[in-house]
Amino acid sequence: MVHKVKGAVVRGKNAPVTIETVLVPDPGPGEALVDILTSGVCHTDLHYKLGGISDDFPFLLGHEATGVVSAVGAGVTNVVPGDRVILNWRAVCGTCRACAKGQPQYCFNTANATQKMTLEDGTVLSPALGIGAFIEKTLVAAGQCTKVDDDVDPGAVGLLGCGLMAGLGAAINTGNVKRGDSVAVIGCGGVGTAAIAGAALAGATTVIAVDRDPKKLAAAKKLGATHTVDATAEDAVTAIQALTNGFGADVVIDAVGRPETYKQAFYARDLAGTVVLVGVPTPEMMLELPLLDVFGRGGSSMTLKLPSPKWAKVPYYDRWWSSDGRTY
Repeated sequence: MVHKVKGAVVRGKNAPVTIETVLVPDPGPGEALVDILTSGVCHTDLHYKLGGISDDFPFLLGHEATGVVSAVGAGVTNVVPGDRVILNWRAVCGTCRACAKGQPQYCFNTANATQKMTLEDGTVLSPALGIGAFIEKTLVAAGQCTKVDDDVDPGAVGLLGCGLMAGLGAAINTGNVKRGDSVAVIGCGGVGTAAIAGAALAGATTVIAVDRDPKKLAAAKKLGATHTVDATAEDAVTAIQALTNGFGADVVIDAVGRPETYKQAFYARDLAGTVVLVGVPTPEMMLELPLLDVFGRGGSSMTLKLPSPKWAKVPYYDRWWSSDGRTY
């Protein structure tokens, strides 16, 4: 059976987003059909629209979603129809050299659905991050589904599929923030504020939020920032150093993904500190740094690699949003 549903599609670079009829097949072996409940609007979707991810147009946009499994294909055992799920970017294989080492976040053989969703004229769609969630129903590999409790708020828990997973993971997993650390986060959108919350959860004693928007800085304070820096009024690197006894932060997270902000993060870290890039750059961006500075500063520079919220301790995080509105 083929399902005719409505979805948000962009046909070409910077073309208007249009609502189109999309044909979604029933799930085949290893696949799941999911009725979308909610989907966040992530800046990465704008990257797709602008051609900043690839040129595999047309794209079915959306990827930060939660839904209910409506059908599964042969061989699927991890979910059943009726399960509430978050959708992951990709399904990990469980058998490659990374998975065998207990590092599924680095899986070298991840998968999406095998079958394709199409427009009515047969044009094959490229689902954003292998999901395509701006739609009534989507088809994914069953391993892309992470079960959550039925009582969690769908308006919040879908964010675990991308923004919260990325920000929390950048601080707790990739940045390895520890109790007593100093942390600076450059860019306080959804991912950046999640990184701030993650740093606070991990026990960082100094958490510095850097942004150009006073409203975002105010939100960052509510989510765990101990200090804020308005980048329109002062130099971010100088301000971060001043707030860390002149040394720079132990961990600096670039949640913007531009050469200018990465340089700020690089020079704002302590000599043995860590830089984490979680903001998504576009293909034409180039980074120039004096190699001697890279050599002389030590520490480490890392990028986020976290394809599935099930490896981000989702059962722990999703208790923040329960049906009665309380946080945990």
